[in-house]
Amino acid sequence: MIAIIDYGVGNIFSLYSSFKFIGADAVLTSDPAVIAESDKIILPGVGAFGDAAAKLRETGLADVVKQEVARGKTMMGICLGMQLLFEKSYEYGEHEGLGLIKGAVRSMEPVVPEDYKVPHIGWNALHFPKDKEVSPLFKYIKENDFVYFVHTYYGTDCEASTIATTEYGAELTAAVADGNVYGCQFHPEKSGEVGMKILRAFCEL
Repeated sequence: MIAIIDYGVGNIFSLYSSFKFIGADAVLTSDPAVIAESDKIILPGVGAFGDAAAKLRETGLADVVKQEVARGKTMMGICLGMQLLFEKSYEYGEHEGLGLIKGAVRSMEPVVPEDYKVPHIGWNALHFPKDKEVSPLFKYIKENDFVYFVHTYYGTDCEASTIATTEYGAELTAAVADGNVYGCQFHPEKSGEVGMKILRAFCEL
């Protein structure tokens, strides 16, 4: 069973529907007992980092996630959920993250050309680091397959954990992994067949 954490941030029904589409057993939950019983965890999210991090802590779910990861459970953060995995974010101030991925979340505005629209919204190709084996998360897709992004901030100082990047006037972090923790800046549930293949690979991790 895959526990999709429901903490009031983001459109999680489309994510739930995507797992059902590929035949996976998924539940939407904020119950620590259900999360503890699950095989894998998905941390979704859209919106502002500070607000989302506060909700995770207020509900006690931040500690639950860290405990389950420490037990060896595989989890993946998606979009803002990926950013929350980092140590900190500089979105409207400085905010503490879950600290499961080393690095920080910063605005892409200083690094992309001025004529590029921010936020970055749309389909972009995935590129895999040449000095690493392709992550098992991407075993069913190919380099340069397109996925769907919606973001203004991105993961930085995280080269050791970066498993995919994308080009948007600058090289931006698209996905990270460290042990049993994975993160996708893009939305697999909005990325068509490629996204479904990524979710299927996650189920098999």
